[in-house]
Amino acid sequence: MPIMETDNANVKQAEDAKLLANEAYKAHKFAQAIDLYTQAIELNSQNAVYWANRSIAHLKLEEYGSAIQDASKAIEVDPKYSKGYYRRGAAYLAMGKFKEALKDFQQVKRICPNDPDATKKLKECEKAVMKLKFAEAISVPEAERRPVADYINYHSIDVETQYAGARIEGDVVTLDFVKKMMEDFKNQKNLHQRYAFQIVLQTKEMLQAMPSLVDINIPEGKHFTVCGDVHGQFYDLLNIFELNGLPSDENPYLFNGDFVDRGSFSLEVILTLFAFKCMSPSAIYLARGNHESKSMNRIYGFEGEVQSKLSEKFVELFAEVFCCLPLAHVINGKVFVVHGGLFSVDGVKLSDIRAINRFCEPPEEGLMCELLWSDPQPAPGRGPSKRGVGLSFGGDVTKKFLQENNLDLVVRSHEVKDEGYEIEHDGKLITVFSAPNYCDQMGNKGAFIRFESPDLKPNIVTFSAVPHPDVKPMAYANNFLRMFQ
Repeated sequence: MPIMETDNANVKQAEDAKLLANEAYKAHKFAQAIDLYTQAIELNSQNAVYWANRSIAHLKLEEYGSAIQDASKAIEVDPKYSKGYYRRGAAYLAMGKFKEALKDFQQVKRICPNDPDATKKLKECEKAVMKLKFAEAISVPEAERRPVADYINYHSIDVETQYAGARIEGDVVTLDFVKKMMEDFKNQKNLHQRYAFQIVLQTKEMLQAMPSLVDINIPEGKHFTVCGDVHGQFYDLLNIFELNGLPSDENPYLFNGDFVDRGSFSLEVILTLFAFKCMSPSAIYLARGNHESKSMNRIYGFEGEVQSKLSEKFVELFAEVFCCLPLAHVINGKVFVVHGGLFSVDGVKLSDIRAINRFCEPPEEGLMCELLWSDPQPAPGRGPSKRGVGLSFGGDVTKKFLQENNLDLVVRSHEVKDEGYEIEHDGKLITVFSAPNYCDQMGNKGAFIRFESPDLKPNIVTFSAVPHPDVKPMAYANNFLRMFQ
């Protein structure tokens, strides 16, 4: 009899934890919601709702691997629970796995044949899969494809006399041009295609000549700023420049990947960063993030935005340029800067990173994949990635990598943080994220790090989001994905 009482008490406590978790979720405190759903699951693991609810909280934090695991557990507990399939389908979709998503939405439809929402999402998913199959059928094999950059001659593109926007005189991108372009962007005006082509092609040429691992030297008495993900939040990028000055040889920056996607001003962000690179190559360094890839851009908005504001040809061109972005940077031989994180094996040397052939779409495993996708974990050792790609690595992995390569610190981005940054692994690893109030809903601060030479002590500056025009995040994203926002 006492066992039954304990069980009943557990069930009651689990429900209480779930209600608190629901409140945290509504307040966009997704990490807190996950902790509370976890408490509910520990008290009563046979309630499919808890697993499905924790799944959607993981989804909001872009932890798609964990979201799929939890949704699968909800289905295991109750095979007729439609939300389990629904959540798992949404997570597969977010990873670009349309075929797997389709199977789950077909199952939702079987369980709820009269649910109009399920019918709508199934139709959209079928459309996405058909589109994917068609694209695969007509695609030219990589080896036979001629780069778009090879046959664009921007000099031959006429600029209409009535065009009142920023103009590049000749071949040199000047500070005056960049300032005028940023002002136009601020007022939601587009740049003429001729100048957009010029900026992107000149940037491609520069990036192509760089190694996969770039060494940056900061002379004594000088400083250097590292920014994390910007994710198409152009008005917050302008605020960074307001707070910390425009990029120049005296005020250089490194933007550490994920310039585009999610935010609906991604084109403005990328053209601004590229224009500064053209103006002065040593004023700005750019690293590849996991969102500088075709598959991510197709789902999360950059592709749709480029088609809307420029043209289809630019979609291909940006994809080519993204394949030229370096994968990591080392500052003064001491600070290793990378978008994602470290590796599934010990003994990786900086020379191994230099040797990566990066001129391709990111693979799903190996060093390049891990540089772009991995995340730190509090526990030592290594674990599976919450994202379903890459891995999680502990402080011992960080310490060993630093020792073996005679480095002092890892700086990475890739994860939203409440304060815009987080220091982990006994101070040996810093995450920096520069998109405040991410997607207009996370309420987080943004941050950047200023390093002063010679001691390279990280000075972290945090900032809040600034207003932007009423264009919602994901405005250009895959139709189907927007249905889940």
